[in-house]
Amino acid sequence: MVLGQLFKGKGDQTPPIDPETVKGVDETDTAALRRIVAQLEQLPPDQRKFIAGFSYVLGRVANADMSIAGEEVSQMEKIVMAIGGLPESQAVLVVQIALNHTMLYGGTDDYTITREVSKTATREQLQRLLRASFVVASADQTIDAGESAELDEIGRELGFADTEIRAMRAEFKESFAAVRAARAAAAASDPAG
Repeated sequence: MVLGQLFKGKGDQTPPIDPETVKGVDETDTAALRRIVAQLEQLPPDQRKFIAGFSYVLGRVANADMSIAGEEVSQMEKIVMAIGGLPESQAVLVVQIALNHTMLYGGTDDYTITREVSKTATREQLQRLLRASFVVASADQTIDAGESAELDEIGRELGFADTEIRAMRAEFKESFAAVRAARAAAAASDPAG
């Protein structure tokens, strides 16, 4: 698993990540990627693990509709930079690895990785992760039914009650495709409007 390789400690038996497995890499980028990976390996193991899990969950939301928009990737990179305290080059690499992993192993690892994050993160970190998931889902201005269902599932896996998830959903209500469609239908049927 590429995601696991990036975030293992130096004492682990997992071989180092092969930068050629990262999407969009050519021969001239290999040395730069190796430097970035080496810098990431210098982070404390708990921080690497948290960043990896956080990034994976965001990738899970971005891929929920089986299409990852550029706006979602950009938003993920900004969030990972802020949450992980990473420079842009590292955040870009982490996001690409997380997205590749979620596209390849999505259904298999979704529950396991999200539950692991929920066991090791603080309540505040989990709230930030759930809110960041909503931000990523709404990055392209629309949260469709697939993304909506994924957000609910992630919220439950992170240990939030349905009332807490609904409260957070309310913050993003203008982005939900169903809300927009209902408003458009109401406006179309209103003879005064």
